[in-house]
Amino acid sequence: MFGTPPPSGRGTPSAPGSIPQAAARDVIPRSREAGAHKTAVASPPHSVHLVGLRKQYGTVQAVDGVDLAIAAGEIVALLGPNGAGKSTTIDMLLGLTRPDDGEVRLYGESPQRACTAGRVGAMLQNGGLLPEVSVGRMLESVRALYPRALPVREVLARAGVSELADARTNRLSGGQRQRVRFALALLPDPDLIVLDEPTAAMDVESRRAFWTAMRTWAAAGRTVLFATHYLEEADDFADRIVLLRRGQVIADGPTTEVKALVGGRTIRATLHGLDDAVLTGLARLPGVARVDSRGASITLTCPDSDTALRALLAAYPTVEDIEVVGAGLEDAFVALTSDDSPEIRPAASRQETTR
Repeated sequence: MFGTPPPSGRGTPSAPGSIPQAAARDVIPRSREAGAHKTAVASPPHSVHLVGLRKQYGTVQAVDGVDLAIAAGEIVALLGPNGAGKSTTIDMLLGLTRPDDGEVRLYGESPQRACTAGRVGAMLQNGGLLPEVSVGRMLESVRALYPRALPVREVLARAGVSELADARTNRLSGGQRQRVRFALALLPDPDLIVLDEPTAAMDVESRRAFWTAMRTWAAAGRTVLFATHYLEEADDFADRIVLLRRGQVIADGPTTEVKALVGGRTIRATLHGLDDAVLTGLARLPGVARVDSRGASITLTCPDSDTALRALLAAYPTVEDIEVVGAGLEDAFVALTSDDSPEIRPAASRQETTR
């Protein structure tokens, strides 16, 4: 859940959920093929630079050639269905998993060096907490492991968990544990924070409080990379969306650009007297690809909304409360990542397209 503490002797135990020293060594494996050319990795200003990352587990290609460059100060959402390679990519980025091929650089350094220097904080799904101690005491213990660290009181306030300072870790709810993990990630005062499903187990109020705290922290120009299944969080918070499918980046850009990849619009309206015959007639209208209904409300998914709207008004003049909206992030996500969607050529990295 946070960066690797600096080395402190052979017998020193690792902090809970921290990145083990052995696992966080330089993540720059030699190519499996002798003499294979390695692409040079650029130095800062990139806070994150991944080049050609690949990882295979048995016959499963979890990550298949991921290229990603994130500039300092960017807020990036990493999206994809289960099994798309999000967590594996994050593990390789942090040095927890060694890639089969490819390179990782954080601020121009290896993950091990960047984490040891306290430049990286992480909040992972499987990060643990020290048992049977107060939150405040745990944070004080972990704070001593970093070369530069924020005061515990300040970290508690930034994470919005000041009231939990005296609470014992084994008595925290799921949402409280997540917010305490966030406090741990903030301890080293990192330049980059990596979040894997950060609001899992949080209720609506806790999620709002978390993102309020996250926005405040990021406003100072910090870099944020987060993976989430809550698409509205990505839509509201991220400057940029990176969409993975089957271990490859298939879309990379601002939210508006990703939505535009799908095309088409949705017509929502109210039409009384709906029955099977009317629904069949709506589905046959030109420009309509799909019809959904709930009570008297209808939703028409339209590749050609202008043609569909004219046909709708002509065939059903009593229709009312008409709205025409563009594709949302959820629509784009489903269209680009579903199993029955066509094969998509992996997206070029933003680094390449902006040269």
